[in-house]
Amino acid sequence: MPRFSVIVPVFKVQGYLRACLDSVLGQSFTDVEVIAVDDRSPDGCGTILDEYAAREPRLKVLHLPENVGLGRARNAGMPHATGDYVLFLDSDDAYTPGLLAAADDRLAATGDPDILCFDHVRTHWWGTSGRSASADLLEQAGTDTLRIRSNPEYLKLFLVAWNKAYRRDFYLAHDFAYAPGLYEDAPVTYRAMVTAERIACLDRVGVEYRQRRQGAITRTPGRKHFDIFAQYDRLFAEVDARPELAWSRPLLFERALDHMLFTLGRPERVTAEDREEFWAQAADFHRRTRPPRFPLPGGLRGAEMRLLANAPFSAYRALHRLNAARGAVLQDGPRRVREALTARAAGRWYAQRLRRPLDPRLAVYASGHHQGMSGDPAAIYARARELAPQVRGVWVVHPEAAERLPADVERVTVGSRRYYDVMARATYWVNNVNWPGSLVKRPGAVHVQTHLGTPLKYMALDLLDRPGARYGFDVRAMLRRADRWDVSLTAGRYAEEVWQRAYPCHYRSLRSGSPRNDVLVRGDDARAAAVRRRLGIPDGAQVVLYAPTPRDYRRGRYVERLDLERLAAALGPERRLVLRLHPSLADHPARAMVPRDLQRRGLLVDATEEPSVEDLMLASDALVTDYSALMFDYVLLDRPVVVHADDWAAYRAVRGAYFDVTAEPPGHVTYTVEELAELFATGAWRDAESARRRAAFRDRFCEYEDGRAAERVVRQVLLGEPEPARGRGSFLVPGAPMTVTPMAGASGADVDSAALGGTAGADASGGRSASGGQTASGERTASRGQTASGAPDPDGTVMPGAPAADGTDVSGAPGVDGAGAAPLGDAVSGAGDR
Repeated sequence: MPRFSVIVPVFKVQGYLRACLDSVLGQSFTDVEVIAVDDRSPDGCGTILDEYAAREPRLKVLHLPENVGLGRARNAGMPHATGDYVLFLDSDDAYTPGLLAAADDRLAATGDPDILCFDHVRTHWWGTSGRSASADLLEQAGTDTLRIRSNPEYLKLFLVAWNKAYRRDFYLAHDFAYAPGLYEDAPVTYRAMVTAERIACLDRVGVEYRQRRQGAITRTPGRKHFDIFAQYDRLFAEVDARPELAWSRPLLFERALDHMLFTLGRPERVTAEDREEFWAQAADFHRRTRPPRFPLPGGLRGAEMRLLANAPFSAYRALHRLNAARGAVLQDGPRRVREALTARAAGRWYAQRLRRPLDPRLAVYASGHHQGMSGDPAAIYARARELAPQVRGVWVVHPEAAERLPADVERVTVGSRRYYDVMARATYWVNNVNWPGSLVKRPGAVHVQTHLGTPLKYMALDLLDRPGARYGFDVRAMLRRADRWDVSLTAGRYAEEVWQRAYPCHYRSLRSGSPRNDVLVRGDDARAAAVRRRLGIPDGAQVVLYAPTPRDYRRGRYVERLDLERLAAALGPERRLVLRLHPSLADHPARAMVPRDLQRRGLLVDATEEPSVEDLMLASDALVTDYSALMFDYVLLDRPVVVHADDWAAYRAVRGAYFDVTAEPPGHVTYTVEELAELFATGAWRDAESARRRAAFRDRFCEYEDGRAAERVVRQVLLGEPEPARGRGSFLVPGAPMTVTPMAGASGADVDSAALGGTAGADASGGRSASGGQTASGERTASRGQTASGAPDPDGTVMPGAPAADGTDVSGAPGVDGAGAAPLGDAVSGAGDR
């Protein structure tokens, strides 16, 4: 007897059927039988089923002599099911990898309950959406079982047959069966849920629910949608025949009315000419079925239910017209007015603050589009607090990130008055991406661009001939923002050359090393041990950090290149797999599938949301990656790196790369999960050849990494202390070493604009940049936000008013003409992963 029986009714889905069957038969949990019911499908479905059955003994195929519809096709499969649990799957949908293994684990942990409910994700033809509306309920359930009588909110789980596993003896004992017609899920699902004594939940996406462009009956208008009334009449007849279920009538009545009103409000279901009749039948159902003392819900739905009791359809229509008008006036109207007023006020405030002198003791920091405090800016900030305490450091973050900062860190939120105040007056701007283009670069202000790592893949200007990689990415706008840089940090000559090629702008390269990597060079055993404890890593276990990079050739940029379950199993009990997805994929729905399931089962740790990737590197014993910039950092630990390059040709063709990482890797290269598993099984992952490649890689790409990068930036940029060359020439290139007016005794007028290149620094010939400086011939160029004629360029907004005390042109300030506050973020300027 198998653990699971999956019944798949099949009708006119030949384009999707193979994917559906593969998703079940290809599960890692193999104790399953599939009963496919060919509902007299007129296309090639029957042939496909027979083809699969010929080679797959776990598949049973029933060819019905006539078409009976979805519900009765499910019923036809039930007598052939022999599993402990029965599941239903529509033949244009698919199971996610690992679902059945996760379901078996949860059923065993909860003592084989009557029903197991799991999550789904909608897969549209243009891409996959986020988690379902049921996700929070499923997560709240935890590992306990529940009853609807005690937890009525769980009756609101998605009303379908295919997001549940029914214990077969429970299903048969209560004689559940699907009726003909549309909305056939309602009677079985609701009666089963209120009948079950023990319901378990699995907080895992188990089904990819395909949203077809055409052919979906729930999005095809017509009279079939009137079937909903017969289905709910059947449900209440069954409930009324069972006195022990009388308690559930008010709950089911509310669910029925909600479903009917939802259907009525969908023009893709009920046509305009049918709506009044549909309302009349819903009102009749209300009159016949309403339980005594039924409590109406609140909100618009409650108002609709109240009208159903005694009002005509015209009242319902008037309610919605009034609600739409009221929403426009009370919600949308004030919101737009409020936004406009806020933008104007912010613009005026910013323009006013721009007329005050720069504060030479003020530095602003940001990281990852204001998402927190991390990377190079965080390392520079920490060192500045020690070496330059007189320079006040302020972090710029979004409101939701502010609470994640330590209590003693000063912060401002984007768009606030304090934000515009500090951005107008700060002398030092430190970021690993670009600042919003609406902010004004003032003479004397110093922009430090730290980047996001050493680049393997093409960046900025080099993406111009890579349309797939620069989709939605404005290279021209990026370079305009990069024109404001004064200092670009580099980890080695290779990165220095790439940045100057990808960003041909008027900044100087500071041969500092990467401040965030100082801790990797020096090491920190206590910090590493604390991270391992926080992640729940057992003492003595080896940690394998897996950090894949996003793929530009796939919408959503997430591609599961490795079978994580197989890899975790191959690593064995003595090693723990830690997953670190790119931060841009933190909210991808795929995390709720395989990674969440494997973490629940103790096979991996999903550390995607860990704030510091440096912590994860310190705590790990080896790195497995594909093309992530982390490899350039990780070799500083002198620990093994494995490059898994199964799609290198495709990746390089789409994104482009500055060198062939498979020919010059930092360690061994694998192309299949079998090769990767063998590498760890034999110990070759840390052999002499791996060490040789790692050393060569480190020598080539990390020559400026000596553990003093943050100190070097603070001393040379914030304190103006020149440092002797390390045998490689000046640290700050091109041009002479940078000097900064010391902080002691400085005032707003003391900042030497020319020392740091004014708005963008001097080039090698001594000429000023195109952002408010002079050319080599001495001609004045256009200021930031203006063309040479003084007209606004696409990135600036002309503002009236006198210039600031230091000569700053405040015409670029946002908002006075309704331009609005600064945008939330700009395209990433740095390395690694865009």
